[in-house]
Formats: sequence, C-alpha cells, structure tokens
Amino acid sequence: MPNALNFAQQQIEPELDHPRPERLIRGNPERKTWLHYQNASGEVFAGVWSCEPGAWRIEMGEREDEHFFVTAGACVITADDGHAVRCEAGQSLVIPAGFKGTFEVLEPLTKHFMIVDRAS
Repeated sequence: MPNALNFAQQQIEPELDHPRPERLIRGNPERKTWLHYQNASGEVFAGVWSCEPGAWRIEMGEREDEHFFVTAGACVITADDGHAVRCEAGQSLVIPAGFKGTFEVLEPLTKHFMIVDRAS
C-alpha cells in the first residue's frame, strides 16, 4: 500500500535548468526543481521549485494542469490575451491546460507544485 510523503523528510538533490533560449524574454534565470513525487503512470508530479528573477514564454499541454502555492517571492503569469495574475508568498494559482503566455519571476520565487498531465 502506498504511503503519504512529507517533502521535508525527503533528502533529494534538485535538478537545475534554465528556460530554453527561444522562450527567453528577460534574464536567464536558474531554476531548481526538487521532484518529490511522480506516480506510476507518469501523469502526476509534485515537488518544490525555485527560480531567480526573469521572464519566459510558457505553454501548457492540452491535458496538463498545474497548481502551485508560493512560499517565497512573487511572480506574474500573463496570458497571450493580456490577462495577468500576480501570485506572491501565501497565495495559490492554477495554470489550466492549454494556457499560453508568459511566466515572470519578480522576486526570487519558491513554490510547491503539483502537475497533472492526463494521458491522451
């Protein structure tokens, strides 16, 4: 039987990356991902993510939703139609499947996230 996971009790190393050059808008922020959980089918991911200030384009898959809770810093998610949502420490946000726009980190950001990428 699967057990519940407490992220604070797991010792894992972060994966480091940067936005792809063709998606960069401002800066070249280093991003760190601590992937604490992935289900057997590979459809659900959960962990902690941190990033330096910068901005880049994002595109969610047609079956990919993300929920996150910001623990430090601030960001703005802006859709291609211009609708912008700011999210800062203590707040949650959902990026729905099919979303296209920009992700801008205003202050060094840390978030707890869960991504669900449903199989076709």
